[in-house]
Amino acid sequence: MSDLGKIDRDLFDTVIYPELGADREDVTLGPTHGIDFGVIDVGGDALVTATDPLSVLPDLGFERAGRFALDVVLADVAVSGIPPSHLSVTFTLPPEMTDDELAAMWHGFAERAEEVGVSVVTGHTARYSGVDYSWVGGATVLGVGPHEDIVRPDGARPGDKLVVGTGPGAEVTGLFATLFPTQIGLSPDRTATAQERLADTALVEDAMAATNAGNVMAMHDATEGGITGALIEMADGAGVRFDVDSDAMPLADGVGALCDALDIDPWHVSSCGTLLAAVDPADADDVVGALRDRGTPAAVVGEVTDGEGLYVDGARQSHPGADPSWEAFASLQAAADGTPDQQ
Repeated sequence: MSDLGKIDRDLFDTVIYPELGADREDVTLGPTHGIDFGVIDVGGDALVTATDPLSVLPDLGFERAGRFALDVVLADVAVSGIPPSHLSVTFTLPPEMTDDELAAMWHGFAERAEEVGVSVVTGHTARYSGVDYSWVGGATVLGVGPHEDIVRPDGARPGDKLVVGTGPGAEVTGLFATLFPTQIGLSPDRTATAQERLADTALVEDAMAATNAGNVMAMHDATEGGITGALIEMADGAGVRFDVDSDAMPLADGVGALCDALDIDPWHVSSCGTLLAAVDPADADDVVGALRDRGTPAAVVGEVTDGEGLYVDGARQSHPGADPSWEAFASLQAAADGTPDQQ
C-alpha cells in the first residue's frame, strides 16, 4: 500500500473482501471496486449508504471546516442518484478543541445539512487524548429511494457521452491555497482565485441536477486518484472504453496556476465535488445545461465506445496509484512549520 491514502486493491482483496461478516440477502450491493456506496433492500425500497472519515481543518475557520467536512462525506451517496437524507456522525476530537470552536464547527456542519435536506439521526461526540487534527471521526450517510433510480459508476454503455462538471483539481486547489497561501508562491490575486475553488467541493446539488435533467447511466466523483483514476474505474467497471478530449475538459480558474506551482497533475489529485457522468447521448446537452445553470463549469468531454480502458487524446492512461497531493501537502506543511521536508 502507499504510505498515505486508501489501501491498495491487492490488500483490500486479500484482507478486507474475504471477510465481510454475515451473508445477508437484503444486501443488494456490497463492497465493490470503484463503487463507494452500498445498497440494502428495506421493504422493497433501496437504502443507499456510504461511510467516510471526517476531516476538520482549523485553518479554514471552524464553521467553514464543518461545511467542508460534510460535503466530502455526502458525495458518495449523492452520486448514486438517490438524494442523501440521513446521517450518523461520530466526532473524536482533540483535547485542545474548545467549546466555542466545537460550536462553530457544528454550526457550519448542521447548516450545510439543512441546506441539502439531511437530518442527523444519531452520533457520538467526545474529546480523547492522542487525537490530532485533521482526522477527527467518521460519518455514515443514508439515502432512500426506488432501486430503479440508483445510478452506478459502472453503468456506462457504448454510445453514451461523457460529461464532467467542475473539472480536475478543484478540491486540492481550494484547500492548498487556503491552508498554505504564502508557501505556494502565487501572487495574491491568483491565490485568492485559487481559494475560491473550496466552494466547488459541494456535489449534492450537481448530482441531483444531472439526474433530473436527463438519463444518466453512470456517475462517479473524483477523489483520491483524481479524474484519471475515477474515469478508469468507471470504464473498467462497465467493461467499456472511454475516449476523452483533453481540450474539452473544463478547468476552473486557479487550478492550472496552483498545480503548475506545485508541479502536480490536476488530473491525478483529489477533487471532491467534481462530477463524472456517462449520459444518454440524447440528454447530454441538457445535463451540461443544468450544471451550467447552477454556475458549475461543465462540458461533454468524450464518449463511451466498445473496448476497454481510458484514452485521452488517443493515448491509453494508467491509474496514477498514489495521489500526489499527499506528498505535496507534506512538503507544504513542512515549509509552514519551518521543518525539513522528510518526503
